[in-house]
Amino acid sequence: MNYEIEKIASIIEGEILNINNDIYINDLLFDSRLLISPESTLFFALRGQRNDGNKYIEELYTKGVKAFIVDKNTLLEELVHYDKATFIVVEDTLKALQKIAAYHRKKFDIPIIGITGSNGKTIIKEWLYQILSPELSVIRSPKSYNSQIGVPLSVWQLDETHQIGIFEAGISRPKEMHNLEEIIRPKIGIFSNIGAAHGKNFDSIENKIEEKLRLFKDVDTLIYCLDHKEIKEAVDKLNINTFTWSRKNKDADVQVYSIEKNEDETIIKAHSSKFKANNLKITIPFTDDASIENAIHCWLTALKLNVSEEIIEKKMRHLSPIAMRMELKSGINNCEIINDSYNSDFNALTIALDFMNQQQHRKKRVVILSDILQSELREEELYEKIAQLLKNKGVEYIIGIGEAITRQSEKFNIEKIFYRDVKDFLSNHQIENFHNQMILIKGAREFGFEKISKLLQEKAHETILEINLNNLVRNMNYYRSKLNRDTKLMVMVKAFAYGSGNYEVSNVLEFHHADYLTVAYADEGIELRRKGITLPIMVMTPESNTYESIIKNNLEQEVSLIKQRNQRVETDKAWETSWTRKICIVIITYFVVVFYSFIISKFSNIWLSSLVPVFGFILSTLSLKFVRKIWEKNKHN
Repeated sequence: MNYEIEKIASIIEGEILNINNDIYINDLLFDSRLLISPESTLFFALRGQRNDGNKYIEELYTKGVKAFIVDKNTLLEELVHYDKATFIVVEDTLKALQKIAAYHRKKFDIPIIGITGSNGKTIIKEWLYQILSPELSVIRSPKSYNSQIGVPLSVWQLDETHQIGIFEAGISRPKEMHNLEEIIRPKIGIFSNIGAAHGKNFDSIENKIEEKLRLFKDVDTLIYCLDHKEIKEAVDKLNINTFTWSRKNKDADVQVYSIEKNEDETIIKAHSSKFKANNLKITIPFTDDASIENAIHCWLTALKLNVSEEIIEKKMRHLSPIAMRMELKSGINNCEIINDSYNSDFNALTIALDFMNQQQHRKKRVVILSDILQSELREEELYEKIAQLLKNKGVEYIIGIGEAITRQSEKFNIEKIFYRDVKDFLSNHQIENFHNQMILIKGAREFGFEKISKLLQEKAHETILEINLNNLVRNMNYYRSKLNRDTKLMVMVKAFAYGSGNYEVSNVLEFHHADYLTVAYADEGIELRRKGITLPIMVMTPESNTYESIIKNNLEQEVSLIKQRNQRVETDKAWETSWTRKICIVIITYFVVVFYSFIISKFSNIWLSSLVPVFGFILSTLSLKFVRKIWEKNKHN
């Protein structure tokens, strides 16, 4: 996947500044917090309503990034001092990102499944992945990467090892789907359903459906449910081959005639004249209507891909629930637990490690990892790749569980220990040794890692108050959108966030670029500093007996600045009255006079003679800076 920087410039039709031919690009980056491999990273300085990627160029340059995409509104003279970096100037950095991804997509002639709709996109994608792998090497969108930025980053992951791709596409306004279609270029389309999501930017529901259907303009087959009247009416106007299902429309290719819900599973029966076995049946471990609809979409897709009915039945019976977001929970002995144990492929591990690194903490990073059961790579190659990934992500300690990862234990050059299975781990590992650590629990469902998670999580009362951090961020960004770009945002985290987790709340606020935090009392701010929060923190009610602690923990930044200024004033006074300064001036003046006596005094020109005090002043001024540095160093010692 390596691209020469000149090739990228050609693809996006950009102007190159300070070309460096030794740069080969493997990673595309738009968020400075997600940097992994600086030497092979291309950073896109995207501009948004609330942020400007140009602000992070200096930070990334110091970390080793040498390739940047900027737009023509960037002050190019500010880029001159980044002498080892290559800049490509374009009209629009987002369009440049999409162009690169579209070019990359055209290099692969494999079946690509494109999914859109109001709901169920991510679940359908993940369930299809569970059905099709490991028999096929599948690439899919990470998490819910379905936006104008997420789609190109997803498609960029395509490589020669993949046999099929599954990408979801979401839009919020007209004319967006055209961009995504050019990047994904699906051959099989899935239209999940239509609802009210993102409706405010469209004139009507018909208009919204028409825009979403642009994703499927060149598909070989579109899969959807005929029971969605509005979708059917829109599709009928287009020249698209379809593969449909319905509970009541006899024109459907697959007619679902029985949905039997039991206590913890649903049996779905259908018939179709398109298959040898006219009677089709699947069983899924869910009973809600949304899961049933999503499962049927996956069922038809698998049939279209000629997956055998036996494999479909087996895989769908064991579909895993999809965690829509990873949760950070308190663990024993001041540990933090990230539980992500419903699957364990390489991409999912990468996503989980990125989530871990988003947590602003100073705790030791630990990963409890099972065998990777879904991979097209040879065992040795797979675990060598995983070992490198853990190292790049800053993991300090791995606990491997499973026979395969144990066999490849020598690949890991960090602190490590390995166990045959969960039972072996629970019997032999000293749980009390987990202390002040950030622990990612990442394992395949078959390993039963929920036993480990339950053991490591801090015991809680039956009644639980859950704070939705996603809503917190959404609210903060809403208020930020009402402010001028240069206006700073201060967020109050009073009373230990009113018991909802002051660190968790503050950590999210710091990650999403709040400018300041406010606490009521010094001990709250000190607690946040102790846990690794680095944002400026203002104490609303500082007490006189806490001033020293406030300054020590850099809570009241203004107080610290005043203290620093006073120190500078005292230093200036001491220097002005010091004998070192006086003696230095005398010596420099003496040498200037000597120089005059030997050289300049031969000329009786008054203008030349008058230069003596001028030279003395200049030399004293220049020299005193260096003398002062030595003086201050000795004074402090």
